[in-house]
Amino acid sequence: MKTTMLAVAGLTIMAGCAATTQLTENERQTRAEAMLKAGFSKGNKAMAERVVQQDETQALCSKYPESVPEAIASRIQESQQATIRYPASGNLMGDWRQGEKIAQDGWGMRFTDMGSPNRPMGGNCYACHQLAPDELSYGTLGPSLYQFGKARGYTDEVRRYVYGKVYNAKATNACSNMPRFGHNGILTEQQIKDVVALLMDPASPVNR
Repeated sequence: MKTTMLAVAGLTIMAGCAATTQLTENERQTRAEAMLKAGFSKGNKAMAERVVQQDETQALCSKYPESVPEAIASRIQESQQATIRYPASGNLMGDWRQGEKIAQDGWGMRFTDMGSPNRPMGGNCYACHQLAPDELSYGTLGPSLYQFGKARGYTDEVRRYVYGKVYNAKATNACSNMPRFGHNGILTEQQIKDVVALLMDPASPVNR
């Protein structure tokens, strides 16, 4: 009986796979988008909209997943540079202690998270980068940022670069995998300043 049930299940799966392979490209795309929409239906609505309905920049990056033509990359960087809004005060540095909390916090970046005006989003920086030496668990998708400010110099130019990079990474790297934290409203101006301080304050553990 058990053998018969397994055989039936196997035939069912094979039939399903065969049916899927017979779908047109547009039908597969429609199914994939429907699955994405369903997955985000109870989570982060803004993220769901960006995933299902890409803006022009992200659509171009999706079109060229391996290598973006130089002319298109330049166009993307120029358009994204124009989106960066620097603080009117000119002060780009916040509190590195708050920056460390933001770097540790993944809230709001997961599809299951519900947006809440009373719960600031996190940056989840450790998911991709090494930062402070006391944190042993970190991702390697992005480069190590340990001793970032110490290595590059604590200058206004570097601080401005870091602020812009966190605000919209595609302004300097056309199809960067890094989220556009400021452009997409993931982090506030103050939060970005705190992250800048984490990387650029000599007292920050990142620069020990």
